[in-house]
Amino acid sequence: MGEDDFNPRLGRIRDVGASGGTRFRKRVAKAAARLGTKGRGSKFTGSRYGRGSAAGRMASVRGHRLPMRRMRRVIVKVHIARRTKTGGTGAFKAHLNYIQRDGVERDGQGGELYNKRDEGISDREFAERSGADRHQFRIILSAEDGDKLGDLKETTRQLMARMEQDLGTRLDWIAVDHHNTGHPHTHVVIRGKDALGRDLVIAREYLTKGLRHQAEEIVTETLGPRRDLEILASRQREVSQDRFTSIDSTLLRESDQGRVEIGAAGTSADRFQRSLKLSRLKHLEALHLAARIETSVWRLEEGWEGTLRQMGRKGDIIRTLSASRRVGQHAEIRMFETRAESAPPLLGEVVASGPSDELRDTRYLIVRSFDGGIWHVDAGEGGWGGLPPEGAVVEVAQTIGEPRQADRTINQIAERSGGVYSDELHAAAEPAASGAYRLAHKRRLEALRRAGFVVRNSDGSWQIGTDFLKHAEEFERTRAGGARILVRSWIGLEAQIEHSGATWIDRLQNSDVQVRTSSRLRQVVDARQSVLLERGLLELSVNGLTSDRIAQLEAWERQAVAARIARRSSRSEILLSEGQTFSGNMQGSVDLAQGRMAVIGNGKEFALVPWRREMGKYMRREITVVRRGQGLDWQVNTTRTRTKGLGL
Repeated sequence: MGEDDFNPRLGRIRDVGASGGTRFRKRVAKAAARLGTKGRGSKFTGSRYGRGSAAGRMASVRGHRLPMRRMRRVIVKVHIARRTKTGGTGAFKAHLNYIQRDGVERDGQGGELYNKRDEGISDREFAERSGADRHQFRIILSAEDGDKLGDLKETTRQLMARMEQDLGTRLDWIAVDHHNTGHPHTHVVIRGKDALGRDLVIAREYLTKGLRHQAEEIVTETLGPRRDLEILASRQREVSQDRFTSIDSTLLRESDQGRVEIGAAGTSADRFQRSLKLSRLKHLEALHLAARIETSVWRLEEGWEGTLRQMGRKGDIIRTLSASRRVGQHAEIRMFETRAESAPPLLGEVVASGPSDELRDTRYLIVRSFDGGIWHVDAGEGGWGGLPPEGAVVEVAQTIGEPRQADRTINQIAERSGGVYSDELHAAAEPAASGAYRLAHKRRLEALRRAGFVVRNSDGSWQIGTDFLKHAEEFERTRAGGARILVRSWIGLEAQIEHSGATWIDRLQNSDVQVRTSSRLRQVVDARQSVLLERGLLELSVNGLTSDRIAQLEAWERQAVAARIARRSSRSEILLSEGQTFSGNMQGSVDLAQGRMAVIGNGKEFALVPWRREMGKYMRREITVVRRGQGLDWQVNTTRTRTKGLGL
């Protein structure tokens, strides 16, 4: 075909080609989104935005005055806890209470708060100052040689003084030292305000690098550089540890699709490192996490890293529980998340509880099932008074995480746009959607981005992978704690035998599967029935209490508890009738055999309300309850009030 051989194709009369151009532009935009942005993250990471950015950069470029191997190692963990409309202030106060809990000191006592000047201070004033803060910084400092530092207070104060210099502002902070684990460590809480009362924004680079650099310098100045023997002993100890170690981190970097080759060594230092790697691989082989392929070539099993991390977490839990003598040193603790999805719910007693993540206030439970097994259960965010106490009877089932409707909407828009979601694409797909509705979707994506499931592009759009819904499901399951915990009885089995109210075991029959398969339950049921016979509440011909008798015992128990509260607080109980409303402050809770009850009271009266786990977020907040048939509806009032407690 020549240059002048061109045959135009005419369209309709008066057609200027507007619609065709629009379709073409849409195709070009879709192709550009598919080819130009896929896999690219934003160039702006925000790591240097905020105070301390210069100090953070200096920490990453200038290095230490000593070789890295000579520096005393310090683990620094940071979490920014944000205040929310649903009880964020309560979360701040709950965290302060938790880090002061009993057992964190050497003598088993509660922790002692201190700041830059004083010791043994109360958290009340700090909590009041933090009440309106948008966020707070929570930091854990754990020096490898923390046991050699003695009193950790001076080290913490030096670090906080340097932090103030780096950030260029005074900080309002409190700290508490913990000695309840093998490694002494310090919790520091910093208000989210600077010296002028403005929101305190700290550069991420400083929080992740600069702060650790300063901590390592202070500890090294205090204890001196690490000697060769200390370095060798520290590395040698890692060879046989059942957790993820720095040697494993090196093996992970050097591996290629699970295959790692240990090459020859030229210097004495290289020979030592090679020996460590080979010894570690032999230990991993004994754990069935690695296998030798050739003389110096090994294959790491799939998931070996996660298995080691889980083993380390399990070991920490066992050591903590053994120190408190709540579980035997050689107890076989199994992880609940490893149970088959088809397995029936776990029924047992709570043996202990503790922190899964002390920064985020997540908890775990240790449950002894009635068949004798001991299980670790991830309880999620249970720091609101919603966790069952030791001895409580619980039923634990697998959490079923499901993506939200917002996740499905995001996924549908991304599928039509080459794996990209943006506010503009959402508006085009749903013209009737309001700005607030679309903003909720962006906030959801921001939460998933912080969890590492999606990527935000430089133009404000979001990169959505093909497995987005799977990640959203995982995110929901993790937020729920990995397990659904149903409290069957807030009081223990032994206490139920002599209890005057109707108990959980009163509803069991000798023919029940749980009773027939558990010798412990059979003994408790028999002992309880003997007590009921002695008190004339159970006839020999009746296998258990009747429903009328149970209702009667529940009424007696409730009346006794209400009378005790009324006597101590000089207030009267109010019994709500249909449609009646009552307002008061959330004052606390009491555990009855029939369940946990929330106590809501004002200046003259109080009401006992069935407990809901989320109620713990609103302690000291004003709540309104309404009687609806056989149940109660409740809501949190927008105003906050402070009154004296009821003296429960």
